[in-house]
Amino acid sequence: MNKTLHYLFDPLCGWCYGIMPAISPLAQGTDVTLNLLPTGLFSDQASRPMDDDFAAFAWSNDQRIAHLTGQRFTETYRQSVLGDRERRFDSGPATRALTAVALTKPQREHEALKHIQLARFADGQDVTSLSVLADVLVRLGLNDAAALMMHSAAYAQEASLTRVGQAQALLHQFGARGVPTLILESESGHSLLDTSAVFSNPGALAEQLRAA
Repeated sequence: MNKTLHYLFDPLCGWCYGIMPAISPLAQGTDVTLNLLPTGLFSDQASRPMDDDFAAFAWSNDQRIAHLTGQRFTETYRQSVLGDRERRFDSGPATRALTAVALTKPQREHEALKHIQLARFADGQDVTSLSVLADVLVRLGLNDAAALMMHSAAYAQEASLTRVGQAQALLHQFGARGVPTLILESESGHSLLDTSAVFSNPGALAEQLRAA
């Protein structure tokens, strides 16, 4: 039976970074197709300033995620990203970078997402910057995606909005709030998976997929 796992996420979401150990094996080639759908939760008009209160809230959540999942949130990230009062908390640029990958090398979008997350949470880089994102993509050999993002901004933005619309429609359909959200599509229909156990036990996702 063919199955597709729709992974609804935001590239700046700490919890989405935390769930990656469970998601990553699905991108290596299984009987489940992984479909990444950015939700636009923190992008563009939904972005916000990085003020002291929000930075403290984010760091507190990050420590909880690190404890549950083992994912690294470094002091460099805390100082350089959460400590930056000039840049907004805006996932729009990263969403467009991932859309550019989806348009040029769709089979590598998961890899690009992983490296964008590592650039932010581990290396403390500013992934709200198009030039930083382009560097990440070029290091991965995704030159066409980097060029599309940098030189066809209107096209990348329009394609991003289309994907975000698809993700928002799924969130609304299932009454889901926030990200990450996992929706399994099979011949029998769609079902909303439980992510609560997946953070501390990545194998819980595989168990749900086998049982579906």
